[in-house]
Amino acid sequence: MEIKEILAKCDHTLLKQQSTWADIKAVVDDGIKYGTASVCIPPAFVERAARYAKGMVAICTVIGFPNGSSTTESKVFETRDAIEKGADEIDMVINIGELKAGNDDYVLNEMKKIKEACGDHILKVIIETCLLTEEEKIRACRLVTASGADYIKTSTGFSTGGATREDVALMRANVGPEVKVKAAGGIADLKDAEDFIALGADRLGTSRIVKAVKEMEKGAPDK
Repeated sequence: MEIKEILAKCDHTLLKQQSTWADIKAVVDDGIKYGTASVCIPPAFVERAARYAKGMVAICTVIGFPNGSSTTESKVFETRDAIEKGADEIDMVINIGELKAGNDDYVLNEMKKIKEACGDHILKVIIETCLLTEEEKIRACRLVTASGADYIKTSTGFSTGGATREDVALMRANVGPEVKVKAAGGIADLKDAEDFIALGADRLGTSRIVKAVKEMEKGAPDK
């Protein structure tokens, strides 16, 4: 697979708590330069990033992040606020405890309300696979499909583990054909990226792919 094709599937991500506007601006610059699918950044920077990017790269942000335990009402408010400030895509975290307790109606209702708040904007639903049993992952896949969300996403990158090849394959097998899959957390290099894409991932949440391409450019001989 061409590197350009891989980059076009990457949500170039910076969600560290200590990130400054200078850090975010550099990520936006990289997203524009390398043609990534989006840049995924904290909500507080969305307005400045959208104004700076001027539509040259999509702005993605996170909702209920990273724990997912905010109230539905606060998640809906966060979503509307982010979109008003210029976010193109929303990555939300489900209420993991409610899923594990079997409260599927709660989880589905929350996703539907956030999808409604998104309108035509892309919604990706983070299920935090590292905290779920296989049965819970399959149930989450079915709920995300029923919600009308655009993507199911493996991980926040802030819990006990990130994307695995097994989880991506399981998700692809259990979501509806209209739902896309995003792998995030622990995607270390271009080989990982190609593997996840081959297993059915439509997006990759990572900062390392752009870094890997930059390293390749440094090592390339001058023409």
